[in-house]
Amino acid sequence: MGSRRAGGADKVIDTISTEIEEGEERIRLEAAEGLAVLTLCRPDKLNGWSWESSRQLGLLADRIRFDPSIRAVLLRAEGRAFCAGIDVTAPGGAIAGGTHARRTRDYYEGIRWVHERFTVLTRLPQPVVAAVQGYCLGFGFELALMADIRVAARDAVFALPEAQLGVAVDAGGDLRIAREAGAGWAKYLALTGRRIDAATAERLHLVQLVVDNEDLETAARALAAEIAANAPLAVQGIKRAVDAYADAALPAALDRVAMTAALTLASDDAREGYAAKAERRPPRFTGG
Repeated sequence: MGSRRAGGADKVIDTISTEIEEGEERIRLEAAEGLAVLTLCRPDKLNGWSWESSRQLGLLADRIRFDPSIRAVLLRAEGRAFCAGIDVTAPGGAIAGGTHARRTRDYYEGIRWVHERFTVLTRLPQPVVAAVQGYCLGFGFELALMADIRVAARDAVFALPEAQLGVAVDAGGDLRIAREAGAGWAKYLALTGRRIDAATAERLHLVQLVVDNEDLETAARALAAEIAANAPLAVQGIKRAVDAYADAALPAALDRVAMTAALTLASDDAREGYAAKAERRPPRFTGG
């Protein structure tokens, strides 16, 4: 991911507006019968993630937070993929200009800003159930891991391919895998970029339920509705208590993630990694 400096004439991270322009929706919010449904709605782009996606996620999560009629959240996606990672065609794909130090600083602040937007989702009082189908890669995998409970279709494929592109895992997905599956599996997946199927993800406790593709929507919605039917004060208290225990070391670790991501995003290796992928050739990394 990348950005130009917020506040400049050429900024691509809108940190001021609280509106989502018609036709520019990356995520759609619908609410009914105690459920808020957040839908990734760019299926033609395999729901690729961008700075604007992060902005919209934070805005919509804020709208959910204090709505007493919403007892649970369903996070889902249109099309054949949950999210295939970063949308490299979106504005602000890379920081240009300035010194290496300035680009690193800008990446660091940009990634910290993304972490803040994601924190709005993860700290919602209402539990979040993710319904995952097809490709769930990079930022998509990290987003799914931010949900409280994950339901996967049998065709779901999970991976953190960032190291293959010369960049670090930048939203804490590897940390959350370490929490759920252990440090060894986090390193195995993040250091190799290997893909795993839904059955393997379930075995590693990265998803809680695997269902047939045609049953994904029904099963995930039913699970969210089951949670929503329970006493909201009890449900929210349980979520807070479990998170307080499970995420005790997460804030400090995420700051390390932001700095590592900034250093790699500003590196020559990152440019080489993305160029090699576009040209369909093996990358030639130099460590610079």
